[in-house]
Amino acid sequence: MCGIVGLFLKDRTAEPELGALLAGMLRTLCDRGPDSAGFAVYGAAAPGAIKLTIRGPRSFDYDAFVRHLQPGGPALPHVVRDTHLVLTVPLALEADVRAEIAVIPELTVVGSGRRMEIFKEVGRPDRVAERFGLDTMSGTHGIGHTRMATESAVTTDGAHPFTTGADQCLVHNGSLSNHNALRRDLIRAGLSFQTENDTEVAAGYMSWRMRKGDSLEQTLNSSLTALDGFYTFVVGTESGFGVLRDPIACKPAVMAETDRWVAFGTEYRALVDLPGIDTANVWEPVPAKAYLWELH
Repeated sequence: MCGIVGLFLKDRTAEPELGALLAGMLRTLCDRGPDSAGFAVYGAAAPGAIKLTIRGPRSFDYDAFVRHLQPGGPALPHVVRDTHLVLTVPLALEADVRAEIAVIPELTVVGSGRRMEIFKEVGRPDRVAERFGLDTMSGTHGIGHTRMATESAVTTDGAHPFTTGADQCLVHNGSLSNHNALRRDLIRAGLSFQTENDTEVAAGYMSWRMRKGDSLEQTLNSSLTALDGFYTFVVGTESGFGVLRDPIACKPAVMAETDRWVAFGTEYRALVDLPGIDTANVWEPVPAKAYLWELH
């Protein structure tokens, strides 16, 4: 099962609508993945800084933690959304802040980047989206996932999206057969993983290829031989949005495009409330073909 959605805005004036549109798409696919959900939103960047998305228990005092980072000085810019904290950190302080986080067992960095913010939790996708206030978020593009756990426990760590690099994340519907062998290869190449989920291995492979200098298109095309199994991927980067289905393409997928946006959904019903869908170009993504859009 599982449901995945993605939305890329070609019309920059529509950025304030991104979160509300993405939330509607996620809500529609609740029954494809009712146990947990997550999403990534690419919003505005802060010059000379990185955003760290940090997860902790609901009872954790994030305001006290932020004050602790710069005692006697101005608090770092931050937003608390339910169990997550988005902390904007000057690049010169990033290593120090990560070191402070590492000594607090309750806290985990779930994503980082100039523009990317990631949120994921256990629960029905509509409730997860409401808890984090997805409807209020703005940005250029975003991806989301509704999970039905068939291969591992229902946990927040197992929820999508998975990220293994700055401003890079991935959601997945399907199953990989060679992820354990590939995980070992990637660990030898210097990557680290937080879960046993096969999707995290796919995200790691893509991060590794892009660190080596490959474009997103080259990375997706190389995935067709490196990743064995059946899958549909939706990938986000700082400036782009990509879709890839395996050569067999047994998992459902549909895309639509207008002059204002490009959208992906596991089912067409996830797209029906998008503005302009009645005149959109709607198609099923071709197997083993990488689809990409980049900001200009």
